[in-house]
Amino acid sequence: MKGVQLFLVASAFLAFAWSLASASDPDPLQDFCVAINDTKDGVFVNGKFCKDPKLAKAEDFFYSGLNIPRNTSNPVGSTVTQVNVAQILGLNTLGISLARIDYAPYGGLNPPHTHPRASEILVVLEGTLYVGFVTSNPENRLITKVLYPGDVFVFPVGLIHFQLNIGKTNAVAFAGLSSQNPGVITIAKAVFGSNPPINPDVLTKAFQLDKNIVTSLQSRFWWDNN
Repeated sequence: MKGVQLFLVASAFLAFAWSLASASDPDPLQDFCVAINDTKDGVFVNGKFCKDPKLAKAEDFFYSGLNIPRNTSNPVGSTVTQVNVAQILGLNTLGISLARIDYAPYGGLNPPHTHPRASEILVVLEGTLYVGFVTSNPENRLITKVLYPGDVFVFPVGLIHFQLNIGKTNAVAFAGLSSQNPGVITIAKAVFGSNPPINPDVLTKAFQLDKNIVTSLQSRFWWDNN
């Protein structure tokens, strides 16, 4: 009997551990859970309060304007237009979101970044993009591809990735992400533009750079964040 009990307990523990290991955005327990900013009469579910389903309307599931080209006149030459739960309240608990990325010609860059909560699938509509991601330690293997209109590429969750316009014209891509709120960590801005700044001694040793270079980068990125 003890053996059976131990087996059942072990099985339950493993099942619980598996549920944690495989967790991402959880499956909804109802048809939808439209987010609301007013907490009155709301229920807190997965980061947002939900309105009464009977009060849901078409606008809760709608966004307009992704057909409009964005201004890419900035230092990196790209603009990301996010469509997540902040823009479409009906995305709450559904585990998906979308983004449009516009790239300037001759080197428009969506710089190296990660999405801590989502994998990404990218489809190119216009232009020619050089894209890639880097695998985790210890290999740190770079996997890259040149994409043309109609091509699709996947960036696994949490891995550093980028897109660079190597063409002479504007480029446009759309990205689907496996979270209602995938998050984004832009590597250079996070490391050199944190607030408050990381101790320069840490970055000097980590990047094997002269301390003056580190402080110069920090001043530039910190200024950009403020």
